[in-house]
Formats: sequence, C-alpha cells, structure tokens
Amino acid sequence: MRRVVDAVGKVVVVITVLMCSGCAVVAVADAVVTVAATVVTTGVKATGAVIGAVIPD
Repeated sequence: MRRVVDAVGKVVVVITVLMCSGCAVVAVADAVVTVAATVVTTGVKATGAVIGAVIPD
C-alpha cells in the first residue's frame, strides 16, 4: 500500500510541475506579445508625429 501512495504522490508532483511549466510558458509568451505590441504602437505614434510635423496642414 505504501508503494501505491508513493507512486501516486510522484505522479501528482510530475503533473503539477508540467502544468506549472505550461502556465509559465504561456505567461512568458503573453509578456513577449504585450511588449512587442507596445513597441509597435509607440513606433507608429512616433512616425505619425514626425509625418504630422513635416507635412503642413
């Protein structure tokens, strides 16, 4: 019975680690996409400001 309990405990630990690793990968990917979107938005705004300053109304 002790072996079964140890085996189940190890399986639970492995599943937990795998699930947390998956969450970490998703969190890192989300952060990368957010940073990339912010950089693109800032670049577009800066380009728009330069074009607005160069081309008179």
